[in-house]
Amino acid sequence: MTNIHDYLRWRGDLTAAQTPFNEVDALILAKLAYIPFEMIELRRGSAPVTVGEAAAALLARSDLAQCVHFKDDIDLLRELASSARFCDMRLSNYIDRIDEESQTQFAAITVQIADRLRYISYRGTDATLVGWKENFNMTFTFPVPAQKSALDYLEQTAAAEKGHFILGGHSKGGNLAMYAAAMAKPAVQCRINTVYNFDGPGFDEKMLNTPGYERVCDRMRTFVPQSSIVGLLLAHEEQYTIVKSAEKTGVMQHDISSWEVERDHLRYLDKVTNSSRFIDRTLKGWYADVDIEKREKFIDALYDIVSKTNARTLHDLDDNWLESAAVILSSYGSLDEDTKKVITNTLSLLIKNVRENLGPLLKEGRKAR
Repeated sequence: MTNIHDYLRWRGDLTAAQTPFNEVDALILAKLAYIPFEMIELRRGSAPVTVGEAAAALLARSDLAQCVHFKDDIDLLRELASSARFCDMRLSNYIDRIDEESQTQFAAITVQIADRLRYISYRGTDATLVGWKENFNMTFTFPVPAQKSALDYLEQTAAAEKGHFILGGHSKGGNLAMYAAAMAKPAVQCRINTVYNFDGPGFDEKMLNTPGYERVCDRMRTFVPQSSIVGLLLAHEEQYTIVKSAEKTGVMQHDISSWEVERDHLRYLDKVTNSSRFIDRTLKGWYADVDIEKREKFIDALYDIVSKTNARTLHDLDDNWLESAAVILSSYGSLDEDTKKVITNTLSLLIKNVRENLGPLLKEGRKAR
């Protein structure tokens, strides 16, 4: 298997002036949004620094390993620092905001690729419970605060900088990139070359039919792995490309470091797997069965239960899973009967959709043998 790390070793010596910017470059810069640049105080309004300078400063930190979001991020920083293709790109306007009260998790950074070309990279959901809650809020709230922040970020950056933009992001970051592009003023939309969505969810039908979305849809490029779960949520009007992941399960395939690379592009496949179609049908059927009000009550109730553990991240839950499980069970027991009924009925509808779609999945599996 070959991935973005192999790409950096193979083609990292070729500058953007020597070979055109491509989808693998866009994938790498989408991953860059997860790097904890707050450790070197690269904040909005501070002087731009090169990728090489930022990587060197971060790698000098003894506590870096405890702060990165993915285990291969340190390797990525080393590779970027020694890459002629990326090391002189300039970073600016980094923002990282968590707000538990408004249930907002938002982070973005601008990468100057060339004199008049910048890439705005939006971070996907991190390990914070607030970040995951905001993700689920997308099923009943539009727009969520992070989507509004993504649009503000684009328009403020466009007002301050000349030239054109590429927008991109992984997971929720891909959705934020598409939302910002679709909702931007027409004068800003004209300056957007491409929007890259790497396994990020789509939108409901109302969004897909807006004039702004229709103006930029042909510039949107969505990529999902063969057993995608997140990337097929909600609806996509733009065409999507299926890519090969070295991982076996849909959850693990969401990790873009597992996506396979062939020279200057990702490795394409013809279709998603049966399991991906099964999950897609099941979740969309559940989404249609549960009205907006019940979705909101269900998700809010689950979040309130988990919040009683005082965990701030998924790692906190995992590290104290026995204690957290006891608190969750106790919290559920203390809920009022109406809230328990909402949770029970909503889960029943999910199970119903699982059963309805399991038969076609098994039938497709038998035909494939």
